Amino acid sequence: MKKIVWAVAAVVLFLDQLSKFFAVRFLNPGESLALIRNIFHLTIVRNTGAAFGIFKGARFFFIAVSIFVIIAIIAYTRSTVKSFFLREAAFGLILGGAFGNLIDRLWSGCVIDFLDFRIWPVFNLADSAVTIGAIILVICIPYSSK
Repeated sequence: MKKIVWAVAAVVLFLDQLSKFFAVRFLNPGESLALIRNIFHLTIVRNTGAAFGIFKGARFFFIAVSIFVIIAIIAYTRSTVKSFFLREAAFGLILGGAFGNLIDRLWSGCVIDFLDFRIWPVFNLADSAVTIGAIILVICIPYSSK
């Protein structure tokens, strides 16, 4: 597997777990700390579902999906010979995010969300990494085969 995939995944996983540790340590469930009043708050939410809280309680389904995504990324990146930095970085973001939320689901039965922009459901760094990685993949796919 390409080194950049593992490096990006490791950084994402570290920052995700560290940020969740501090969020849980310093905020109580349901408590909200305004960093920029009415714009950006830190709010602890224990999410047993997926994005936007859909499919609540489907823990084992999401554990299985996370494991599938992790295995698929590892298999795909091992099978590709040609290196393309943006593709590898995108896979690293998705891999790190998938691992981060998988650890939450295995450890506490839910994903810890805490980034609250008040106009969007509360989310975490792993969610952001997966989303950004997917967007980068969609953008770079036409260029990665050249």
